[in-house]
Amino acid sequence: MENTNDTMGVNFILLGSDFILLGLLNHTGAHQFLFVLVLITAFISFVGNALMFLLILLDSGLHRPMYVLLSQLSLMDMILVITIVPKMAADYLTGRMFISLVGCGFQIFFFLTLEGGECFLLAAMSYDRYVAICHPLRYPVLMSWRLCLRMSLGSWFLGAADGLMQAAATLNFSFCRTHEIDHFFCEAPSLVRLACADTSVFEYAMYVCCVLMLLVPISLILISYSLILAAVLQMRSNEARKKAFTTCSSHISVVGLFFGAAIFTYMRPKSYRSANHDKVVSAFYTIFTPVLNPLIYSLRNSEVKGALRKVLLNKFQKHMCW
Repeated sequence: MENTNDTMGVNFILLGSDFILLGLLNHTGAHQFLFVLVLITAFISFVGNALMFLLILLDSGLHRPMYVLLSQLSLMDMILVITIVPKMAADYLTGRMFISLVGCGFQIFFFLTLEGGECFLLAAMSYDRYVAICHPLRYPVLMSWRLCLRMSLGSWFLGAADGLMQAAATLNFSFCRTHEIDHFFCEAPSLVRLACADTSVFEYAMYVCCVLMLLVPISLILISYSLILAAVLQMRSNEARKKAFTTCSSHISVVGLFFGAAIFTYMRPKSYRSANHDKVVSAFYTIFTPVLNPLIYSLRNSEVKGALRKVLLNKFQKHMCW
């Protein structure tokens, strides 16, 4: 069965299971400029995170738990950009803004896997900083390679479990209203608004899930950095204190931006939610926040900058030899 729908002057021929993504931007001059800005930001984000991931992979000096966790953060941000931006850009350029039910399910799954995994990964990184600053002599024991591997895999697993449950539950609803999703990608809260069944139980379960996925990691992060702050204030060396503050401030910046946007989107009461606000905030933490991670961690980290110079110098020397 086919339905025809005209949205923003564009004709769509939809199958019964298709949805229309209304998108983030229209085709005015100002929004075309914003579209170019979004593409540039997404490209910088992808390249920056890819370089960070490869640099940590190739440089043996960075094969330490702190940087292994950072490499997983970069990998998650790379996949997040690939999951959201190409589809959004293709929709904007071609005007074919439909997505299948299966495609919608995949976007929900990957988005929640990556966002949920990043929550736990940031908590693991805060624990790593706590051990490095508060218990430096016991670091190899308290932050062993086995524990680092478990933290990395656990972050991916918990994120994937949340993504699978929410994607499966969301797609089991009957969508008897309009198939227009007022968003630029399939996000569970936006899709639930289209359901004709009673979604109160699912929304309550999703709220509980968000409490576990957001408030538990951020509580661990706050505890870790409270202990770090107490330890730093007791340091006698100004140089050691400055180094500790510099390392931790970059992590806190990422945590604040990421968790602030996620809590605003998923933990507001339903009566305070607005589709336009959701789209703007979602654009912030799916497109703009990932670009900050490689910039913050590379520009403020002397070891990363040193490794990058070493890799570039080796490449230059090999080129000169040819």
